[in-house]
Formats: sequence, structure tokens, C-alpha cells
Amino acid sequence: MIRVARSVVAVAFSLGVLVAATGWLYLARPAVRIPGPVVHDALALDELSHHGGVSIAVFLVVWGIAAALLGLVARWARAERLTAGLLLALGTGAWLYVLNGVSILVVRQIPVHQAFHAAAAEQAVVIPAALAGLGGAMFGRTNSRSEPRARTVLSWLVAGVALLAAFDAVFPEHRRSLITGLDPAHVHGLTKALVAPLAAGLVVAARGLARGSRRAWQVAVCLLTVLLVLHVERRFDEGAIVTGIAVVALVARRGDFGRRGDPDSKPRIVLHALLAAPVVVAYGLATLWVNRLMADEPYSFSFALRVTGRALAGLSFRGADHLNGPLADWFPVSAFLIAWGAVALLLVEWLAPWRYRLRQETRDRERAHELVSRYGADTIAPFALRTDKSYFFSEDRAAFLAYRVSGGVAIVAGDPIGPVDAHCALIRRFLDFAHARGWRVAVLGVSGNSLQLYQSLGLRALYHGDEAVVDTASFSLDGRPIRKVRQSVHRLSAAGFEAQALRPSELDASMRARLEEIARTWRGTAPERGFTMALDAFFALGDDDAIFLIGFDCKRQPMGFLHFAISHAGGALSLSSMPRMRDVPNGFNEWLICESVGWARDHGYRRVSLNFAPFAALLAPEGDLTRAQHMQAVTLRRFKGRFQLDNLLHFNRKFFPEWQQRFVVYERRRDLPRVGVAALAAEAYLPFQ
Repeated sequence: MIRVARSVVAVAFSLGVLVAATGWLYLARPAVRIPGPVVHDALALDELSHHGGVSIAVFLVVWGIAAALLGLVARWARAERLTAGLLLALGTGAWLYVLNGVSILVVRQIPVHQAFHAAAAEQAVVIPAALAGLGGAMFGRTNSRSEPRARTVLSWLVAGVALLAAFDAVFPEHRRSLITGLDPAHVHGLTKALVAPLAAGLVVAARGLARGSRRAWQVAVCLLTVLLVLHVERRFDEGAIVTGIAVVALVARRGDFGRRGDPDSKPRIVLHALLAAPVVVAYGLATLWVNRLMADEPYSFSFALRVTGRALAGLSFRGADHLNGPLADWFPVSAFLIAWGAVALLLVEWLAPWRYRLRQETRDRERAHELVSRYGADTIAPFALRTDKSYFFSEDRAAFLAYRVSGGVAIVAGDPIGPVDAHCALIRRFLDFAHARGWRVAVLGVSGNSLQLYQSLGLRALYHGDEAVVDTASFSLDGRPIRKVRQSVHRLSAAGFEAQALRPSELDASMRARLEEIARTWRGTAPERGFTMALDAFFALGDDDAIFLIGFDCKRQPMGFLHFAISHAGGALSLSSMPRMRDVPNGFNEWLICESVGWARDHGYRRVSLNFAPFAALLAPEGDLTRAQHMQAVTLRRFKGRFQLDNLLHFNRKFFPEWQQRFVVYERRRDLPRVGVAALAAEAYLPFQ
């Protein structure tokens, strides 16, 4: 009952404000005379006495005050900003539409439908409606919750306005279509020339709106406000409704767009702007000087600057004044495209997510190394110490994540490292950190132990593959199933091959150079891969954290090696790289892995992690698959030959390992294509980072 009573009182007060605003205009018109543009039919009943117009300054002041009062009434009624803005705009517009329609009907003595059609196009209707909507959006109650869905809807609304404008520009034959009616950029001669850049700016801003960018919000509001003003100038139509709704909605939901842009981008953009401006002007001046014989005036700096300026503003598309021949046709278009192309690039740069900067301070790296040694029980934890990853620590520096950014996606490698009770707060903090910079988040190589934690935070998981882990205590070469591996071991031993485990400090300069040469020869022209489950440098870790298992031939020449990172907390060796010479005997890798397992068992390591097999549970299932999994498996088998998906699977199965599932964690389903591209780039399967 209290809510209903409050609403009734609010409606009564709002109606009183609307009635009073008209009275204020009657009082202000004779008392305040300000030269300048006039709003016609502001007082429609005085049209015949030529007193219906009111100075636009007075009109804006009066209705601005009325809009503020309406907004305060909506706040008292506890209306949310967006609801208040839309209701006040609709209510004010409807009230003035009826009032002006009746007034025009009485004064002009014309048919009813003509009177109300004329009222619908009056500036005296749309301006107060827009101001009232903004008043409600400004003073209404704040929605304390940030709604990502609202950002998405508003970004699509802005993009829709932009696409309609672009469609109208590309297909001018639709000038009388519904699309034109909804297009906010077709109403003025100048904007017809600026439709394409305005549409491009709104599309770029729409993408930033979806990320919650404050800069994108500012750009979108400014562009849409300009278009709304042009609508008001050229009479009210359907396009003004769409544009006005977009402006009111953006202002009402301004709290959803609080993410700052990259502060380091400001000086860079200023520098680029200072470089672009003289280049564009120089193009115009130089082009006109080279073609000065095609001008009907003597070439001068002021003449060239004036012609270039008109071309940049899009005022010479039908031919530039004082220019003759083909130059009058192509010069305005080329200057316009160059100038606004530069503006578009600057806008993209201004609204782009934060630029990723790899930072590994000595203090951070030492702390990360300490945490990996103490808490890195997962077999891929040592790979967090790669030099191409940045570290994100919890507030007390008790836990951290290793990540890098590729294509606007912050790719995290593996599970959080640190005390288990610190993981949840760390992930939440990292999500806030990434979102504030306009990055999406994905996690590669997530173990089953951490999967529930990520899902509890609203993230999604997708099965990625299985990691093969050999238990050193139970591993044996006895038995028929492993006979092929046993034969390889015997064959290499009979050929005089020997394996030796060496710490990094035990390798002299010549041996290091030889191992690097083997790795380069094996890799060939392919880039170094393995962001998630490999180290990026053989000698980045010390004796306590890495081991080399080198295979020597009968002449004591190294023919290949296995490079392992050591997980102290997990009691495991994690295979990082296994390069070899091309002419080694068959079974060389199998033999060297068996030697590694034996060495690990003798030195107290319980597990040896081998390669990661993508989609192993689908390509070689041990049980029944669901219908969706079966479809995935069929698709993967069609492509496995092209991408060699099953090579590692068949190799790993020779050692009868334990299979540990790994997952990709991501935020939204529509992020999956971006996450896939970013992951491939991070793993160096794409030619960009």
C-alpha cells in the first residue's frame, strides 16, 4: 500500500511539474529576451499571435529545471535510473504530444490526424521528453548491482544504431525505407558525409561498452548526443526515438561502465595524433600543389588549406569548388578517407584493452620460485617459472598465478600455486584485475583438483586432454604388453648407447652448446612451443630444479636428451623437452624414458610426467561415451591425421601411465573462439602473440 501510495503521489507531482513548466514559459517569455534560435510552437495556443516561439536558451533552462524536479520525484518514488528515465521520457513526450496536438487543432482548425501528425514533429515535444529522460537517468535510484547483461544489451543497441547508419550510407536507394526512419545519421546534409566514420566510431565504442569501458561510454554518449541534436534540428522521427532511448539508457546505466582505460596509452595516442595531423594536411597541400594547373585560382597556402579543410569535413563529395577535371572528383574522397581513417585508428587505440607488458621483477621471480618449491605439487607447476610469463600474487603474496595476455585474453597456465585456502581469493582478485583492463580470462591445463573451485566462481570448463604420468614404483619392463618398449631398451643397450643424468651445473660449455645444437636441429624452422607444459630455456633453472637425461652413442657423442623440471612438492619429474638427432635408432625415446623412470625411482621421485595427449579420453575411450562426446570423437578422428592428434596418445600408452585429465576454463561460451586462438598463439602455433 505504501508503494502504491508513493507511486500515485509521484505521478501527481510529475503532472504538476509538467503543467507548471508551461506556465513558467509564459512568465519567462516577456521577461527574458535572448537573441538566437527559437523553439517554435513552444506555446502552441499563441501561434496565431506570433508569440508561440520561445528562445531556445530560455526553453532549455525552464525544461532543464523541470527535468531535474521530475528526476528528484522519481528518486523519491524509489524508481531505478533506467526505469525512471524511460518512464519520464515517455510520459513527458506523451503529455506534450497531446497538449500540442490539441492546441494545433484548436488554433489551425485542421483535421485531427494532421494536427497530431504536426505535433509529433515539434521540437517542443522531443526536447522536453529527452531532458526529462535524462533527468530520470541522472537522479533515479542507483542499481547497486553491475549487470554484465545490461552492458551487452546496450552495446548491441549502439551497434544496431551504427549498422543502420552504415546500411543507409551504402544503399542510398533506401532513403524512404523503414531503415532510413531508424537511421540517426541521415537527417542532415553534413552527417550524410560523416555516416561512415560515425558508424565506425559507434561500432568501436559498442565493443568497448561490452567490456564496461568508461572511455567507450563517453565516446558513445557524445556521438549519440550529436545525432540526437541533429534529429531535433530536422524534426522528430523514429530515428530520434532509437537514439534518445540509447542515450537515456547509457546515462542511466553509467555505473556499469567504470573500467578505466590504459593510462599508458594517453601519451602514445597524443603522439600519434600529432604525427597524423600534419601528415594529412601535408597530403592535401602537396596534392593540390602538384595539380595546381587544375585549379581556377592561383595556388596559395590559404587556398589549399581551405579546399583541404572542406574535403576533410566531407563537404566536397559532389566536386570540390575551384578544382577542375578528375582532381575535383578523387581528391575530396581521398583526403576524407585518409583523415577519418587516421581518426578511426586513434579511436581504436583509445578504446582498446590495456596493452600487456611482460614484467618479471627479481623479487617476484624469487618469490614465485619459493612458492613453486613449497606448494607446486602439480606436475606442471614448475613451468610457471618460464621467463615469458607474468606473475599475479595474492594480497599477502602467499599464492600466485602465472599468465600472459594474447589477443585480449589473459591466459593462465595451470592451477594456482600456494596454500589451498588462498586460491579462491586469488582467482577472484585476478578476475577483477583482468576485467578492469578489458581482458577476458582463460585457464589452460586445469587439473581435476581445482575444477570445482573455478566452477564455484561461475567459470565454465571444457575437457582438453590427459596428461600421462608414470608411477615409478610400479613401472616395470616385465610382461608381454610392454614387450615393444623392452625390445627397444635391449636394442639400444646392445648398440652401446648409455644414458647419464646430469645437473645443469655439471654441463660444461661445449656440452651445453652441443645440447642446444641438437635442440635447434630437431626443431628446425618451427618456433619454440609449450607455454603450459614446457620450459622456454634449458638453463633457466638451477641444479635443484632441473635434470638432463642425455643419451650417448657408443662413441660417447650425445644423440638426444630429455629435459625435466623437478616438482619438489609433488615428488615428480615433469618432461619439458625431448629433442634428438634425426638419425638415432628407432626406440631411442622409449629407451631414454625408461632410463629416466629408473633414475627417478632411485632418487626418491614417485612420478614422471610425460607428454600431454589432447582429447585422449575421446580418441581412445575406456567406457561408453555420451551422444555429444561421440560426436566430438567422430569429428576429432576426421582431423587427427591432419593435426597428428593421436601421435602422443599412442606414444604415451606404451608406458601404461596413469591418466590425469586436464581442462580449459573460460568465462563465457562466446569466448571460446577467442580463447582457442589466444591459446594457440600462446603455445606458438600461430605466427603472432
